[in-house]
Amino acid sequence: MEEALAEFLRSLALEKNASDHTVKSYREDLSQTIEFINTRYQGQKLTPSQITSRHLRAFTVWLSEQEYAKTTIARRIAAVRTWFKFLARNGAVIANPADGLRAPRQDKKLPHFLSIDALKKLLEAPPADDPLGLRDRAILEILYSAGLRVSELTGLDLGDIDLDAGIATIRGKGKKERLAFFGSASLKALKIWLQARSALLAEKVIKKTEAVFLNKHGTRLTSRSVGRLTEKYLAQAGLDPRTSPHTLRHSFATHLLDRGADIRSVQELLGHSSLATTQIYTHVTTQRLKERYDKAHPRAKRTDSTT
Repeated sequence: MEEALAEFLRSLALEKNASDHTVKSYREDLSQTIEFINTRYQGQKLTPSQITSRHLRAFTVWLSEQEYAKTTIARRIAAVRTWFKFLARNGAVIANPADGLRAPRQDKKLPHFLSIDALKKLLEAPPADDPLGLRDRAILEILYSAGLRVSELTGLDLGDIDLDAGIATIRGKGKKERLAFFGSASLKALKIWLQARSALLAEKVIKKTEAVFLNKHGTRLTSRSVGRLTEKYLAQAGLDPRTSPHTLRHSFATHLLDRGADIRSVQELLGHSSLATTQIYTHVTTQRLKERYDKAHPRAKRTDSTT
């Protein structure tokens, strides 16, 4: 089982060009699957060809009993299905035991986003008289202005950015490339940070790096660090603690659609491979439009009485 998993992960990385994050997620999900089967069926030393739908259903039942979130269970099931599809294609199993697995029905949750006023408070929270504060201002501005995933932002190199045109080449999921655009505010913040970045590197006796965003030691900033700095400025601004760096991406999409942007254009800007993924934001904007209607239209208010 472990050898079959290692072969699958190698295929993901080398043939499918999956990101390190994707490979890590599959490894974690499928390692738990293998651990469950090895523990539940001790002494049987099952191989992939011996796994049946009964084994996999037992795993999904166990996940529910452990009170894992529906989203987590769905991800585990998707990973198992992808793995056994790979094994069937390569002849390691004759019949795919994962074909009948179904993910639990998901509760539909609209993405959390910030209002324009709340965003203004957050974007102005980092200090403007400190190199790392200037970095943080640029980070928050770009996450919102360009709608980037955090991993895309931390992966930015100097060669990816065209300051004159105000654009950047982004490598998203599956290492697919797209263009991202900087608004005037984010471009200004980025230029100021790049000047501070040069001064920061001049103080460090380290090898030069192409990473745009650096930590205090002069090396590439991590996604976890971006999460921590966002939490810090949210607290300072007194904003909703549910907010994460990804909320700025949600806000980017919602505000564009609110102001009449074409959904296909928003899909391209977000780097979504499926339009269905982008359409969740239309539900947000429709709900907000309905709330405005109910509040503003003199005949919109509903009562329980009938005439």
